[in-house]
Amino acid sequence: MPRALIRTLFLLWLAALGSAPARAEPYLALDQGYKCLACHVNITGGGLRNGLGAFYSQNTMAATKLPEGVPAWSGRLASWLRVGGDLRYSSSRSRVPGEVTQSDKGLDHARLYADVEVVADLLAVYVDQHVRPGEPQRQEAHVRLGGADRGWYAKAGQFYLPFGWRLQDNTAFVRSVSGISMTTPDKGVELGLEKGDWSAQLAYTRGPGNVGPTVGHQWTAQGVWVQPWGRLGTAVASTDSTAGYRNATAIFGGLLTGPVVWLGEIDLVRDNGFPEGRRKLVAALGEVNWKIRQGHNLKASAEYFDPDRRISNDHRVRHSLVYELTPIPFVQLRAGYRRFGGIPQSPVDNRRLMFVELHAFL
Repeated sequence: MPRALIRTLFLLWLAALGSAPARAEPYLALDQGYKCLACHVNITGGGLRNGLGAFYSQNTMAATKLPEGVPAWSGRLASWLRVGGDLRYSSSRSRVPGEVTQSDKGLDHARLYADVEVVADLLAVYVDQHVRPGEPQRQEAHVRLGGADRGWYAKAGQFYLPFGWRLQDNTAFVRSVSGISMTTPDKGVELGLEKGDWSAQLAYTRGPGNVGPTVGHQWTAQGVWVQPWGRLGTAVASTDSTAGYRNATAIFGGLLTGPVVWLGEIDLVRDNGFPEGRRKLVAALGEVNWKIRQGHNLKASAEYFDPDRRISNDHRVRHSLVYELTPIPFVQLRAGYRRFGGIPQSPVDNRRLMFVELHAFL
């Protein structure tokens, strides 16, 4: 532990010398009292930023604003076209008990976004394209009817499902257990309402896990009550497929207390079928974000995962400490330390992970 602590402090010091902002994580929305749609073209959050999102990135999120004379970026290339991009590069060291320390570095992803308004404020086409590494891959591609100003919308095509917090870390237990994250887009239709303090979605899709010979469908519904001091939400997902059935429920919420934002989520999943047979799973997340000052955020989180309620003492935990520095717009460097805990017989479930991540976006 002393060596791990020294390494962690060293990484945090390196981060303080670097540059940074971050994808619009949930704590940023709570800090400002915004819904996701306030800053993103995608009404349920993530991906391309709208005009307010671009303004927030350049004038509120970063410790230093754009220099005088440098034109602001809005994402607009034409009255009908908005574009953007996202790039993440990371370096990590993983230490598994009894094994040689493993190092890894490379490009996590490079993405391009585009939103084309066919009919102003009514009909648009949205695309989220993964460019690198590997082969190009379409993440989102859907037609959107309506919008926030109308209080309702409809999507048809491929999109991310509305379920719980849209976390930056897709490996969080609450995202991997539910199987719904920013790495698992699905195809179908989605209807949404945006009325005052309320945000609600209902989606009918094929199910993100129903690929290849496995076919079926999934219903996903979510409702969120948004207040200046925080928000409360619940979501359900029901999957019916040739491999079995899955029912997932999420209860999540956030609280703003001065410079500190608290987040929490509990996911309950019931499987009937699939390779594991009948089982019940539980995942939980607690996260606190302390805005030390503008452009500086310290994140601490604790996670719990029980892969099968019938089996005693098989649960896993994760504890993370991450420092985020945002000195200038459109660039990010995050550094963190993550400690895993699980049964002694599984060394990989008791590993330590240190990482540094560079994030640049428009």
